[in-house]
Amino acid sequence: MLNAIVLIQASSAKIPEVTQAVLDIPGVSEVYSTAGHIDLIAMVRTHTMEEAAEIISDKINKVDGVVDTDTHIALRTYSDHDLESLFSIGE
Repeated sequence: MLNAIVLIQASSAKIPEVTQAVLDIPGVSEVYSTAGHIDLIAMVRTHTMEEAAEIISDKINKVDGVVDTDTHIALRTYSDHDLESLFSIGE
């Protein structure tokens, strides 16, 4: 599993619409509204780097109201969410 954290700056007048549009993209598991210079944080979970690139470059960046993005790829993930899915395979 590849996890990417996408920091999104959005047009302030369109934050609710951007949030919903990004959340509707397959591969985006969560979108967080945040305080500070970043408006939204999207979690992208895919199986390959190619899938992540398509979601981020071809979909998130093209959502009307997205001004800028900054993407961080997780090298290792330490979370109960990922550990649960790892150990529930085949159940």
